[in-house]
Amino acid sequence: MEILTIIPPIAAIVVAIVWRNVYAALLVALFLSETLIASFNPGLGLLGVIDRNVAVFESAYNTQILIFCLMIGSLIAFMRDSGGVSAMAHMLIRSGIAGSRRKAELAVAATGTVVFIETNVSLLSSGVLGRPLYDSHGLSRERLAYIIDSTSAPVSVLILLNGWGAYALSLVADYGFDQPLNVVLGSIPWNFYAILTLFGVYFTAISGKVFGPLKTADEKVSGVTEAGPEPTKAIYMWLPLVVMVAGALSFMAWTGNGSITDGDGAKSILWAIALAIVVAGGLLFFNKVYTGQQLQEKAFEGIGEMVPMVTVLLMSIALGGSLKALGTGDYIASIAAGSIPAFTVPVIMFIAAALTSFMTGTSWGTYGILVPIAMPLASALGVPPSLALAAVLGGGVFGDHSSPISDTSLIASVASGSEHLSHVRTQLPYALAMGGVACVLYLIAGLFAS
Repeated sequence: MEILTIIPPIAAIVVAIVWRNVYAALLVALFLSETLIASFNPGLGLLGVIDRNVAVFESAYNTQILIFCLMIGSLIAFMRDSGGVSAMAHMLIRSGIAGSRRKAELAVAATGTVVFIETNVSLLSSGVLGRPLYDSHGLSRERLAYIIDSTSAPVSVLILLNGWGAYALSLVADYGFDQPLNVVLGSIPWNFYAILTLFGVYFTAISGKVFGPLKTADEKVSGVTEAGPEPTKAIYMWLPLVVMVAGALSFMAWTGNGSITDGDGAKSILWAIALAIVVAGGLLFFNKVYTGQQLQEKAFEGIGEMVPMVTVLLMSIALGGSLKALGTGDYIASIAAGSIPAFTVPVIMFIAAALTSFMTGTSWGTYGILVPIAMPLASALGVPPSLALAAVLGGGVFGDHSSPISDTSLIASVASGSEHLSHVRTQLPYALAMGGVACVLYLIAGLFAS
């Protein structure tokens, strides 16, 4: 009956596609999962839905993510409604840094690439910066969401001087390798999906060419739109944004006892956003843009704009916990761990990781399930462990890009101001295309490396 464990995530995907309603998709999947856990008792399954959502807040990490996604709404409202966003866009365009469509997209892609320490910092900083630039050049928010989503995780999983690298090292260290760090670093050139995805981002930025639903989304944008009210002072945007990024990195170093990679990412971002809000509010108050009462109203207006998306994020995290308890990821992994030829190990690990992350909405959860399978399997069959690890890491990122229940894709939608299912729908063809090419490359690599 283990095959039944894949029904909830499949139901979520089908409902999301057919009804185009992510709330219904998540609720249906969560109800089915909890009903299966409760031995097919729908009454207990319904109660399980409530309890599972409440349980999300038992994790400080999850709670911090939900709170900073709400708070970013206040920061965006301060920067946007004060005219700071418009002023920043005008300044970048006049200076020539983002004076053309190509320069604007490259500026956003470069921001997402440079801020590789933490994926959420990358998404938020490049998304907030990109909004006025994309609006000014008549580009869709879905296009912005694709650019920032497809730089954050791929860059993080390639550079590895961050929490991703520390996590991968902690998973690999248990398997008796003389130099586990070399295994992790050796995965970089084999991470075909991440490399191809970054190539696709920069090709899109330079050429301006898009395909599939993303092209349709771009065509729906009519002319050049102004981002927010009349321009005032660019400092109302750039200073809070700099404070947020610098603060996040500083707090990560502090919480990591001097090491950014060992820091608490969610807590650091939460503190950094709070600090940025204080700075933005102080600027607007002392420059007499808003009174204290108006600042309070703006803050709550911004939070209100984020509530629908944060609700989706809450239910997504709850569904991920439910699917873990149900054993969906373990079942998919067990299929991959069957008796298989050595040369197929890399491609099977990639596909297994892609399916697991797609259906559970978590790349890191996927790594926790599949790295313990991939490492001994690679050693037993004579496959380079770095190649097997790269396949799992890349497959996990695929799920971050293509799953409607992925927290990374949700935060990309929040940061860019894109409707979430529209972002998933427009990015999916790119993820599938790069994933297909990666499968071919893993087959070739498996033949030559085994």
